[in-house]
Amino acid sequence: QVQFVESGGGLVQPGGSLRLSCQASGFIFSVYSLTWYRQPPGKQRELVASITVRGSTNYVDSVKGRFTISRDNAKNTVYLQMNSLNPEDTAVYYCNAVAVGNDYWGQGIQVTVTS
Repeated sequence: QVQFVESGGGLVQPGGSLRLSCQASGFIFSVYSLTWYRQPPGKQRELVASITVRGSTNYVDSVKGRFTISRDNAKNTVYLQMNSLNPEDTAVYYCNAVAVGNDYWGQGIQVTVTS
């Protein structure tokens, strides 16, 4: 059974930092590409950052230089370090794992940036 446990979200002031974690189980984590998506209030879901099996990363322009995605295959966990947060980063963040024929999603975690 595929499961995700997302943690690290919450309320933070502008300029602050958060580290999201998504621990997976029920599939061979190391062979999956991993992505963090987010869905701001009233908007469509968008890709934030992705990391391939080999560790290559990609970011949406709005988070480049502020967010860092990483993975720890030994812990079956993908991380999103978020620095210099601003109110536009407020969203529900989702982790996603994709391999040939499979597409798995976490339940989502709220991040709210407000003063």
